[in-house]
Amino acid sequence: MLVVNYNTADLIQPLMQSLQEVALSGVSMQTIVVDNASRDDSLLRLREWSGRIELIENPSNVGFGRANNQALPLARGRYILLLNTDVSFAPDTVRKTLSYMDTHTDCGVLGVRLVGRDGSLQPSCRYFPSVLNGFLNKVGLGAWLPWVRQVDDMTWDHASHRRCDWVPGCYYLVRREVIEQVGLFDPRYFLYFEEVDHCRAVKAAGWAVTYFSDATVVHIGGESAKSDSSLTSGGRQISVLQIESELLYFRKHAGLAGLLSHLALSVLGAAILSLKSSLKGHAASHVSAHWHELSRVLTIARQTRLGTVPTR
Repeated sequence: MLVVNYNTADLIQPLMQSLQEVALSGVSMQTIVVDNASRDDSLLRLREWSGRIELIENPSNVGFGRANNQALPLARGRYILLLNTDVSFAPDTVRKTLSYMDTHTDCGVLGVRLVGRDGSLQPSCRYFPSVLNGFLNKVGLGAWLPWVRQVDDMTWDHASHRRCDWVPGCYYLVRREVIEQVGLFDPRYFLYFEEVDHCRAVKAAGWAVTYFSDATVVHIGGESAKSDSSLTSGGRQISVLQIESELLYFRKHAGLAGLLSHLALSVLGAAILSLKSSLKGHAASHVSAHWHELSRVLTIARQTRLGTVPTR
């Protein structure tokens, strides 16, 4: 198990207890936790589990992907399970997913059915983002072009296994042979898009990415971000992280032409959304927010040198 923690002290005890129950169920496992310079009581609580976990204490926050990469050389198992601290699951969940991987040797990465605290289904079986589907989703025009596959299709019952393009990283089971072949995460992504990018490499290498319906994981979501005051001002910092990773992703996989297309559609999207807001009689601040968002996108595009270098 690889767990990255950042300011989620209140979630550590429940997660560690869940992992202890997994071990008691007969699953042989190793737990490596990377703490990304938490400012709360995380380290105190993690040290209470000394002897049962291997703890890496980072002096600064290196991000999600880099922290997992940092822990990887210590991992000894046939499979590597990446877990967020904000998940909970039944003791047999890990055993079920390992059993599926054992019997489906073409599966390189496995995800599970994700639900919120209220039991509502979360996106669990996803398709690759593209310049076009991102634009259509943002401006609400996806229904006009039904042949363009959206990132999330929530219309089916999610009660059967299915191959997909990528699965979320909060419960991310990957075969060691896959990591030996394609590595883990591109360190340029500080947060967001690292698992999308990794699944592209996994599929390109001939492995399957699978949604496994027989295991359900409760995922709270956003706890690390919520804990940081710099991330709470209207979600602006989170948007910055998402925007940067999206630009890096499109430049890597769609080239300069694809990135420029994305920026052009961002301008068009801001115009469409502003017009829609005006026609609905929204306040001027609501209308101008779309242009502020565009300004952030263009600023980050400049800072990343058109998606070629990260800013952190």
